[in-house]
Amino acid sequence: MFFFFCCLQFFNFSHFFILPPKVVVGAVFYSLCQKSPKQIVQFKSNTFCFCCFRKFALVGAAALVFNTLCVGRLFARSPAQSNDDTIIGIFGAVENNFHCFNIKNKMKSVCVRPNAHENSSPPPSASSSSPPSPPQPPSSSSSSNVLTPSYDMNGYSRKSPSKRRYEGSKYSGTPKKKPRTSKERVPQPKNTVAMLNELRHGLVYKLESQTGPVHAPLFTISVEVDGQKYLGQGRSKKIARIEAAATALRSFIQFKDGAVLTPLKPACNLDFTSDEHLDNGTGIDIDKMSQTELILYVGSIVKKAKLKAKLCSSKNSSTDLLLENIKLSMQNSNKSPLSVDGQKKVPDKGPVMLLYELFTDVHFDCSTVDGAQNNCRFKMTVTVNNSKFDGTGPSKKLAKNAAAKAALASLCNISYSPMMHPQKNLPLPLDDKSSSMELPQIHADTIGRLVLEKFMEVIKGQESYSRRKVLAGIVMTENMNFNEAQVISVSTGTKCVSGEHMSINGSVLNDSHAEIVSRRCFMKYLYAQLELHFNPATANQSIFVRNQENAQYPYKLKTGVHFHLYINTAPCGDARIFSPHENDSSVDKHPNRKARGQLRTKIESGEGTIPVKSSDGIQTWDGVLEGHRLLTMSCSDKIARWNIVGIQGSLLSSIIEPIYLHSIVLGSLLHPEHMYRAVCGRIEKSIQGLPPPYHLNKPRLAQLTSSEPRNQAKAPNFGINWTIGDTEVEVVNSLTGKTVNNQISRITKQMFFNKYGSLVKNLPGLPERKLTTDYGQTKAKVKDYQIAKRELFAAFRREDLGNWLKKPQEQDEFALPE
Repeated sequence: MFFFFCCLQFFNFSHFFILPPKVVVGAVFYSLCQKSPKQIVQFKSNTFCFCCFRKFALVGAAALVFNTLCVGRLFARSPAQSNDDTIIGIFGAVENNFHCFNIKNKMKSVCVRPNAHENSSPPPSASSSSPPSPPQPPSSSSSSNVLTPSYDMNGYSRKSPSKRRYEGSKYSGTPKKKPRTSKERVPQPKNTVAMLNELRHGLVYKLESQTGPVHAPLFTISVEVDGQKYLGQGRSKKIARIEAAATALRSFIQFKDGAVLTPLKPACNLDFTSDEHLDNGTGIDIDKMSQTELILYVGSIVKKAKLKAKLCSSKNSSTDLLLENIKLSMQNSNKSPLSVDGQKKVPDKGPVMLLYELFTDVHFDCSTVDGAQNNCRFKMTVTVNNSKFDGTGPSKKLAKNAAAKAALASLCNISYSPMMHPQKNLPLPLDDKSSSMELPQIHADTIGRLVLEKFMEVIKGQESYSRRKVLAGIVMTENMNFNEAQVISVSTGTKCVSGEHMSINGSVLNDSHAEIVSRRCFMKYLYAQLELHFNPATANQSIFVRNQENAQYPYKLKTGVHFHLYINTAPCGDARIFSPHENDSSVDKHPNRKARGQLRTKIESGEGTIPVKSSDGIQTWDGVLEGHRLLTMSCSDKIARWNIVGIQGSLLSSIIEPIYLHSIVLGSLLHPEHMYRAVCGRIEKSIQGLPPPYHLNKPRLAQLTSSEPRNQAKAPNFGINWTIGDTEVEVVNSLTGKTVNNQISRITKQMFFNKYGSLVKNLPGLPERKLTTDYGQTKAKVKDYQIAKRELFAAFRREDLGNWLKKPQEQDEFALPE
């Protein structure tokens, strides 16, 4: 039995020691010496009582007790922690092996924690329905606040999570959170650049030089304030810019005689511009100030000036005069904010960042969101100095940038237009050598806004026809007064007539592209303005006056009247044949570079253009009816034609002088080089022999700050047109060339020929009073117009850009009804 017991315990306990009985008993009493006398007596009596029940197990029990105590003391967390749980586990194993059922209860009375049996209450019974009482706090004699971890029978920890003992007074009620002790936020002073921007808006910092090695450069940056240049140096551009601003600030708060400033007296009628010195404190040497001291000092001056301006009731006080002078200096500094050698340049910083640097009172707000979830348009409104500016875009970020661009263009004349980038071959317009090819951004935004608003106004009641891909319109201004600008025409459309619907009496619209339709609506407006001269009482309301200088043209436009074309995207053809994201370089590496400037034609009943073929440029009526596609010249080519012969048409060219576009504004896809080449640049070197007053017109170009997104929807087969004076829009089926009600459109050749016949009969000052020829022959009689048109076609051929493709001549062989 003893041998069996020893073998069993050897496999159960890795720390079982086989020792002589004397050594075992000695070790037992040595271990018990560290117990209290009461525990030693209880432990001895119970242990030997256990051994009496199993006399053969005396040595084994002693060895177990010794092994447990030794191993427990080796693995105890602290000397104050006992190994009672381990002892209970060991004697439980002995009970299982020897069927000693009473030994566990006996040992529980022995193996009690030193502090637990005095203060702890008996555990509640499992059958009790009352909830368990909260843990009681330990007594002050407790040596540890953490319960002893449990061990397995080998003496290793079971890694059970330790439980905290709660201190009674702290957990008697609901625990209170410790109040957060956060330091008060100290406002950071502004740097010198911000302080200088508050006093002078629109300043430009220029990098003068960079010296030193690559690993330790020294930058020199200058800033020009009121005609005076100030320099600053630093190991980075930021530090150099701050130093330059600090130098400028020191000049602002120095007196003329170079004396030292002193703190200010709190006087209501203080004159900040006088040279008198105030003796109310120790003098301050500005030159010896650090940047931080200078910023705080200047900030205190500005704050005191604003405070005195509020406290002083007199309008003629010196403080009010100072603030007024500051405002005037800001306005004067904003006249040419970003110009180098007379040429404007795009700012290096983004529009939002630049706006925050120039103005302190800037607030952005997302006002509306239009469109579907996958194609929505955000509208951001920025408020600067009590003025509001709007910007739209497919995201809030782009809309915010657009609003900031509009604010900078209006307040500071700072433009982010693509026209500001340096281009290779962009000469100045012929009519104004001192100006650039760019229309001012604020004017461009006004034109786009007027056309968009007019479209939304006239389409009310027919919202089913509001779907469009291209929107165009023409705006008229007098003396460049955009506050009183008028929208002359609005149109949409992207298709051309099908060949089977051609008309021999001019009753269909061949080209329903938006910009072409807007020009035809404009021609309708010109006829209406000439009809005002039928009655002398209404002649003053017309935009035309009698031409006393040239008898060949009885009428001409009033001085100062300009027309501006708006298209929401680049016109089809050469102006749109480029990659919107290509990088400009001195060498053109585009694979299609050999086709730059080529004449292109629209596809029948489709979208897009193709280059013209090397043919005689004539289409036949029977060929089209047999199945050949009816080809129409692209919008880029037609705009180039307008810049030679005008936008008034051939019939009106016999009555009025040619009318040219002053500017072309695009809503998106404006590439200055490609657009300039498409509308006038490709023929400027080869055009010659134009009869006066015909000439090569070079319109100004611009793009809206709120660019229109790319519309991926399928183009509709209809288009709308509206002219000032019309009561409602007209909807035209682009494939048939007639209205959706199968009526003749009001802007067809037939309608214009009828109006021209009425002018010939009733307009004062015309030599001929009767038309005896058909439409085509009447056009051919306008000699100067026909000469200018032939010179245009010859210029395209000389540049090897292709032949102008004409419609079948049968289309023009119709006469007025009798």
